[in-house]
Amino acid sequence: MWERILTMLRKEFRSVFRDPRMRMVILGLPVIQTLIFGYAVTLDVRHVRLAVIDRDRTPASRALVARFTGSAYFDAVAFTPDEDVARALVDAAEASAILQINAGYESRLRGGRTAAVQLIVDGSDSNTARFVVNYGTMIAATANNQFLLEQTLRQAGRTVPIGRVDLQPRAWFNADLESRNFYVPGIIAMLVMLVSLMLTSMSIVREKEAGTIEQIMVTPIRPIEFILGKCAPFAAIGFLNVCLVAVVGLFWFEIPLRGSFPLLLLGTACFLLSTLGIGLFISTVSATQQQAMMTTFFFFFPAMLFSGFIFPIANMPTVIQWLSLLDPLRYFLIIIRGVFLKGIGFDVLWPQLGALVALGLCVMTFAVARFRKTIA
Repeated sequence: MWERILTMLRKEFRSVFRDPRMRMVILGLPVIQTLIFGYAVTLDVRHVRLAVIDRDRTPASRALVARFTGSAYFDAVAFTPDEDVARALVDAAEASAILQINAGYESRLRGGRTAAVQLIVDGSDSNTARFVVNYGTMIAATANNQFLLEQTLRQAGRTVPIGRVDLQPRAWFNADLESRNFYVPGIIAMLVMLVSLMLTSMSIVREKEAGTIEQIMVTPIRPIEFILGKCAPFAAIGFLNVCLVAVVGLFWFEIPLRGSFPLLLLGTACFLLSTLGIGLFISTVSATQQQAMMTTFFFFFPAMLFSGFIFPIANMPTVIQWLSLLDPLRYFLIIIRGVFLKGIGFDVLWPQLGALVALGLCVMTFAVARFRKTIA
């Protein structure tokens, strides 16, 4: 039995690695994609291009503008008194927001009245617009509190103690709130899933197209030995991809690894059980490699969307939340982020590991049954 499996392993490794393009897909593509996604995929909104309309032109209005432009969130690209000019900048995508301060801003503040300031944002990008509004509100609130404090101290002659609430926020596991620390571990999981699905889904189809599967089936090898010989090389490639991409994340992007790397490998093994089973099932129902590729992407993109990689699962409709329970990527994301960022162990992650094993066994059972039916 083991001799036949080893023969299949050698055959599969040779067929995979003798193609230079396949070597690039296995070894080079995950690293390149990690570098690209690591820089491109981010939710950190900074350096928003701001057009300023300051019709008051007083020390108070200039101080407010300085608070906006002096932060890391806004960069002033134009100062103009003309609203049409500022609108044209937004229409041309040369500015993403307009800060408008009308005449009488300082006098209304000094007189104890409300001084309205308008922040107009480009709502065509709703995600960025939401962040811009929050940043603008925070800056305006800080400026307002500072002005009220100065006025109170001036009126009291600095003899009345003024108490303040000093909120000191602290973020655990990601102190700088870098979205890259959140996304790079997710990219590792996504790439491992994509590569393992692609390789496995085309493995049996390649034998069908070459006409060699009939020759293999008339040999003494049994179906389970054939499947083990087919899947084991791709499992090894999956582990190799995890190690390669993890090294890139650790040393290039400086993503912390606070947990146990052996636990990460255990989670990877449970995850690969599911992805290899899905890929094998796709391979048995596809007649050509093109069909296998299309079916792989048909499964991969919903799995990525439902996993919580981009959008929080809690914000999804209830039906989608239930469907996401069948998504192995959902559980592996919790494992890989928990190991990298939180440093949690088996005592916390065992439900996700158990779910991956259960899903993997179910999918692999269906795949083996389908394969037996195919060769019958």
